[in-house]
Parts: sequence; C-alpha cells; structure tokens
Amino acid sequence: MSASDRDLVAALRAELAAIDPQRACDRVAESAGLGPRLITREASIARLAVRLGRETEAAGRLGTRRRVKHVRITDGTDPEPGSTGADLPGPARFEWEASADHCRWAWLRGRFLARGSLSLSAGRAHLEFVVPADDAPVLVARLAEVDLPAAWRIRRGRGVVTWKNAETISTFLRRIGAASAILELEARQVSRALRGELNRVINAESANLQRAVMAAGRQLAAIGQLEAEGRLAELPRVVRLAAAARRATPEATLAELSEHLMLHRSTVQRALERIEQLAADPDRAALA
Repeated sequence: MSASDRDLVAALRAELAAIDPQRACDRVAESAGLGPRLITREASIARLAVRLGRETEAAGRLGTRRRVKHVRITDGTDPEPGSTGADLPGPARFEWEASADHCRWAWLRGRFLARGSLSLSAGRAHLEFVVPADDAPVLVARLAEVDLPAAWRIRRGRGVVTWKNAETISTFLRRIGAASAILELEARQVSRALRGELNRVINAESANLQRAVMAAGRQLAAIGQLEAEGRLAELPRVVRLAAAARRATPEATLAELSEHLMLHRSTVQRALERIEQLAADPDRAALA
C-alpha cells in the first residue's frame, strides 16, 4: 500500500476504536469481540481494551483475565520480552443468537479491531480476519446472517475470513461505525475509477489518432506515387477529389474530409482505399 493508503487505514481503525457505545450491552459485546487475549501495537485499540475492561469489571461481569501489550497481533504465543501491558478482566461469553443487532455489530467491530486487517492496493480493497481455525466457519456463518457473505480458508493453521468486494467492505465498515474514514475511502475509489476511465478514453483516442496519422501517411505516399506515374489523372473524379482533399488537409479525419467534399464518409473511405490499392499494385488497371 502507499503511505496515504496506510494512513487512511490507520485513521479508520482509530475512528472505530474511539467509538464509545452508549449501551452497556454494546460495550460488553465489543469487549467480547476483542477476545480473551488481545495483543496489539495500536495504542488506540489498547486504550479501547482498557476502557472496556474497566467498564466490564465495574458492571460486575468478571471472567478470565487477559493481557494487552504493544506487540503485533499473534496467534496467542507469548509476547515479546520486555513489552509492557496490563491485566484486564475478560468479558462474559458472547451469545450471538440471543443478542440484538446493535450488539452483534458491536461484537463485529471488536472482532475487526482485534483480528481484522484492511489492505488498499491499486484501487482494490481487501479485508480479512485471521482467527483460530475452528472460529472461521462460525464467523462466516455470523456474517452471512447479517447479509455479508464471506469466503474462508485455512492458512498456516489459522482461519482466514476474506472479503475482496469493495461494496461489501464499505457496507461492513459503515455498519460497524466508520463514518469519516469510509467517506474518504469511497471518494478515493470513485476518484480511481474516474482516473481509470479517463485513461482508457485517452488511450483509445491516442490509438485512434495514431491509426489515422499512419493511414494519412500511406495515402499521401500513394497519391504522390500515382501522380508521378501519371495514373492519378486517369482515376474517376470522386477519387481525384478525395486525393486533392487529403493533400490539402493531411491531418483531417475521414469525417472532416467527407464534410468538406459533401460526400458520404464511406465514399471518401473507398476512394482513399482504392488509391492505396492501385499504388501497391502498379499492374492493377483502374476501375471505371
């Protein structure tokens, strides 16, 4: 990813981590989404885990202990030596089926912050969750329930749940609370799409222009050859008119030549093609 794309992803994650759910149940759900063991280098997510952990403890929802350390997300192995962290109370087990939609989205926000990553490259978006292998089909089933079907596979012993559709990714990020960052992401996607379309149009016009220049060059060479051989004057009037117009305006398109001569475009095109054919085959008799 480019530096600007990385900055956008960092801003998006920071925006999600800064959300302070009003409902206590949403705070518990998001804490559950972060998981029983959170290991991260992102200060905003560490602060979120501390805040949610304290609120969960204050609400009397004590469970297993977990540690938050400033190290990159791992598969649960011991963190790097010398890293610092804090023990936090773990949340109660999240019951997806019994939870309201707003609690489900809070849980998914926690899952994304703890186990998700977003990549933007060459105008394409790629979002994935890296979870324990047994959790992958569960997460996929839950995403399907909220109309966001995802693919999953096993990679190096861990489950990887993936989206590559930009519209699906935007919908998910918007539903879990990304507002400002998602607008910037969508604006960039639109800008990239417009630049891509503009480049395609420019390339097509450039190719057409190159073909027209090459054709005009062949026609001028053929006209000069036929004139030098004295055969140009023997050709029909329409062909001579087309030859004279091409010589007068070498840069003109067929449409411009036909407008100038007040003839159909196809008539001018056939006349110029005939000139090229006669120049390429000196023994070919001029057609009446």
